[in-house]
Amino acid sequence: MLHFPLAAAAQPDLMSTVQSFLPLIFLFAMLYFMILRPKQRDEKRRREMLSELKKGDKVMTGAGMIGKVSKIGEEIIGLEVAPDTVVEFHRDAIIKKLDS
Repeated sequence: MLHFPLAAAAQPDLMSTVQSFLPLIFLFAMLYFMILRPKQRDEKRRREMLSELKKGDKVMTGAGMIGKVSKIGEEIIGLEVAPDTVVEFHRDAIIKKLDS
């Protein structure tokens, strides 16, 4: 009779299977709490800031342009970057509101 020691090896029990996944679960939890959750919180603050914009607010775009809000549309915001010079930006281009 042939004997195959590898085929006769004991099947891993449930506890060892769970223990093998613990480092992976820990890694995903750390990823969520250190990277994903803070980004979600920052994005929520940014959306609130954009919804509270009004004419005359001084803002900065992602490209570094600074201007005063002169026109607010659904998706487009007009910034006065110089006297009588209004440049239109998509709402997502505004990254922060500056102190006037």
